[in-house]
Amino acid sequence: MSDWRTDKAAADRLVPNIKFILGHYLIDHAPVEEDQQRNTDLIVLTMQPLRVACRIRRFEYLSSYRDEFTIRSDRPSGAKTELAKIVEGWGDYLFYGFASPNGDALAFWFLGDLVVFRRWFSEALAALPAGASPGTLHHNRDKSSSFLAFQLKDLPPEFVIAWGQCPQAINT
Repeated sequence: MSDWRTDKAAADRLVPNIKFILGHYLIDHAPVEEDQQRNTDLIVLTMQPLRVACRIRRFEYLSSYRDEFTIRSDRPSGAKTELAKIVEGWGDYLFYGFASPNGDALAFWFLGDLVVFRRWFSEALAALPAGASPGTLHHNRDKSSSFLAFQLKDLPPEFVIAWGQCPQAINT
């Protein structure tokens, strides 16, 4: 059984890769007038912080779960979960990926828009019977938490902003 610190350390190894990918989608060339008048070559089109939730799964799950993503939805301890934080409005994007077999690269990833997810989740929740939730509920083997699995095909197409895969990472 792995604990939070072990999982976090493994995912943190990939932060430079994640930052490189996010830069490609969240930073753009500045308009000409910005360059000419304000000494600006690159621009992030917001003055507010952009919050990106990152989740990296082990390679062994890629072949079975490539077309879904999971969000922790319950902790027996009562600690606030990722789903509760998202529903409250926290987070702008979700970076979700699968590590390579040796864990030093990304084999597959996608960038999702949490504003789109929140809207979809809220509408789906309202359409379901009381007490039901969108997604499929799963419990971790160690009983430390539960999570909801969501199929990408069930969400609006604008949820996935970008995705990528690295065949070289899969063969490592």
